Amino acid sequence: MPTVNASITRDEALNNFVDNFDIINALADRNRQRIIILLFHHMDDGMTVTEITRQMSITQPAVSHHLKILREANLVSFKKNGLQSFYYLTLEQPLSRLEKVIHDLHQEVAVE
Repeated sequence: MPTVNASITRDEALNNFVDNFDIINALADRNRQRIIILLFHHMDDGMTVTEITRQMSITQPAVSHHLKILREANLVSFKKNGLQSFYYLTLEQPLSRLEKVIHDLHQEVAVE
């Protein structure tokens, strides 16, 4: 659980929300949600772009594009094994950031 600041201001809560748009936007897309679900089912071994593409109804370049967005939001990472890259979830840090956003916004709303 993220550290809770009992005296957060409305501006700080809003700035924290804005600072985490990358995660929020990455999670907002249905195809990226499906990729996260697929990777969740392959937590131990990860998946290649080819394996993900086989499970999706979009092209390999589209899968690669979505993976790039998820990587930039630190929701996924990859490990190289020879010529292949295996993608896996890295949710702990981004989800902790979102927990703080939600907590801060809830705390600010509760004050009103």
